[in-house]
Amino acid sequence: MKNHNPSKILTVAMDEWRYWIRSKLALSVLVIGLLLTLSSVIVTAFNMIELSHARQSQQISAEQAFAQQPDRHPHRMVHYGHYAFRVPSPLSTLDPGVDAYTGNSIFLEGHRQNSAMFADQRQGTALTKLGSLSPAFIVQVLAPLLLILIGYSSVSREKESQTLTFILSQGTSIFTLIIGKGLALLSVVGLIMLPLVVSGSVAIIQGESALIVASFIFAYVLYLVVWTLVVLLFSSAVSKNSESFTGLAFVWILLCVAMPRIASTTAATSAPAAGKLETDFAVIAQLRKLGDGHNAADPAFAKLKASLLAQYNVDTVAELPINFRGAVASASEAELTQVLNRFAEKSMQNELTQTQISRHFGWLSPMVAMRALSMISAGTSIETHHKFMREAEALRFSFVQALNKVHVEQLSYTDDMNRNVDANATKKARVSAQNWQILQNFNFTIDDASTRLNRSFSAFLQLLVWIAALSVLIRFVGRRAL
Repeated sequence: MKNHNPSKILTVAMDEWRYWIRSKLALSVLVIGLLLTLSSVIVTAFNMIELSHARQSQQISAEQAFAQQPDRHPHRMVHYGHYAFRVPSPLSTLDPGVDAYTGNSIFLEGHRQNSAMFADQRQGTALTKLGSLSPAFIVQVLAPLLLILIGYSSVSREKESQTLTFILSQGTSIFTLIIGKGLALLSVVGLIMLPLVVSGSVAIIQGESALIVASFIFAYVLYLVVWTLVVLLFSSAVSKNSESFTGLAFVWILLCVAMPRIASTTAATSAPAAGKLETDFAVIAQLRKLGDGHNAADPAFAKLKASLLAQYNVDTVAELPINFRGAVASASEAELTQVLNRFAEKSMQNELTQTQISRHFGWLSPMVAMRALSMISAGTSIETHHKFMREAEALRFSFVQALNKVHVEQLSYTDDMNRNVDANATKKARVSAQNWQILQNFNFTIDDASTRLNRSFSAFLQLLVWIAALSVLIRFVGRRAL
């Protein structure tokens, strides 16, 4: 480990750059890779800005459309429903994450919980993202291949051309040579990261935490350092360029293509989820036990009836100062929501378990670690989607119960019961449109910086362990080369 002269290391790095410039293949790959990363950042940024404006506009339009409805029966408005939209996070311009296939809006209505919809695609594995070249996909999957194509021969060509002995005889140690080659590759990493740094700076201007952006950029630097070390390890371990390239190509396919798929399959097998049809039948079976909220005479609401009669000291529901039908609707919605939330939480917990299982494969693939870290930091992970689902459900329950309150207080029981007798009775069973001003402003925000940093700790640790292990292997291989 002697003779680590900084000037010698810099000389080796500059010589490597001269070789790349002379090599048309290396130079072409470098230029194409940089242009691809830059164009992806620009295109994705414009798309996300457009989506953000569109969703904000749609949220306002949905609220206005609801509030501008004419006089109606309050339960008609329960079924008219409302939309909740999720605006993209600032860093989603770099990593859209699960947003591309989980959906970005939910239709909120009484008696049921809808899943998110209007997704760009329905699968989220690394393979299916080939159709969407986001900056994250390019850096996670294509940038390692770029480093391989540029650096696979960095040390092996010195052996193959038999110049290594001459270099060592001039007083340059094998480790100085490896460090110099690595420095050249790290300069390529810097060029790859430049568009991400610029885009991250824009995200800070848009309101993202500077700490999160710094963490996000640093994580990608660590990831590319891992691949730099992988390239140096193989190039140092073999004596032929063809062997180095073949080995690195195999490792890239294993770590960036096969392992993420294995992780997803293992997670789905280890924590199997019930099918939609099976879940729907189970939900229906539970809801049937609650009674029909549209039928005030349902025996399931006998206790509610007796309680209200005793509370107001009257003999019949028609004598109650409130609308018994509205009270039934409100009680039924509360019980129904408890059942639906129980199933929803079970489903979300199962999804989270699968995600956590797949993230453990980050110990076997740096790409899996980086993918998890990237989505968590960007606020586009499954945890953010679940947060959106929970907040949207809270909004749904709030506005449905607000309408049920109108049903209870603003509409008499007699008019409600006789609403289908004739046109005049139907008109009397409507309430003023002023009652529709009950919507809360829905402005979904992702988790704060500290929460996301805590979630990403394990993935950071995985990348650091990869770097430490590869450094030890390179040291061992370097000693054998002496």
